[in-house]
Amino acid sequence: MFGIKDKIAIITGASGSLAGSIAKSFAEAGVKLALLSRKESSLTELIEEINAIGGSAKAYEADILDEKSLETVKDQILSDFGRIDILLNIAGGNLPGATIGVDKTIFDLSIDAFKTVTDLNLNGTVIPSIVFGKAMSEQKEGVIINYSSMAVERVITRVAGYSASKAAMENFTRWMAVEMALKFGEGVRVNAIAPGFFIGKQNRALLTNEDGSYTQRGEDIIRNTPMKRFGEVEELNGAVQFLSSDAAKFITGIVLPIDGGFSAFSGV
Repeated sequence: MFGIKDKIAIITGASGSLAGSIAKSFAEAGVKLALLSRKESSLTELIEEINAIGGSAKAYEADILDEKSLETVKDQILSDFGRIDILLNIAGGNLPGATIGVDKTIFDLSIDAFKTVTDLNLNGTVIPSIVFGKAMSEQKEGVIINYSSMAVERVITRVAGYSASKAAMENFTRWMAVEMALKFGEGVRVNAIAPGFFIGKQNRALLTNEDGSYTQRGEDIIRNTPMKRFGEVEELNGAVQFLSSDAAKFITGIVLPIDGGFSAFSGV
């Protein structure tokens, strides 16, 4: 029921820590991987790790904001693997200018940075979904899983641009799920996961001090997480495998929190 062996999965933003973890998890489950990044060289280490565990993966250089670039890569993937079963839209990020510092207000927001973050998090999901989703519509089968954030459900201070763009992406997830089911049948599903707080390259300095203790922001997060810890990146993988499998074949248009209870807790 939960098997995904021999499926063909595309992962955008494949050089990141979350993407690397699910890529290795998928490889262990027998999934063949098409890994996308702006620089193919950034995937060398991950490809080697996947090969070491007996997995199958190939790197592709692509710009997720460039439709023509993705169309070219789609043709390459279809030539190499024959079909596309799963798309994981993991690429995303934030910029300092789209963040409100502790000594700043909303009026200090950089509109240019806000637009860039919105482009990356929203259009960086929309464009790959349309390009690769077209192949799924033609084969009447496929799964798209987008990566959202707890910054959507709750107002998390400072990350204005990131929050707004991920909220729009969640709306698009539901919209595309309905569109695909109504127009192309029950075999094409679109869902998202909403990770809570996981320490990675981008946020380590924000959440932890050099001695490993929590910063004030880190302590605030832990205080509002009932499980009283940050997540481990591997703890996302089971949910993603589940949503990718036939065990979830009647699930579409949802956003699944994986957050240690953060979204359920009122803080009191």
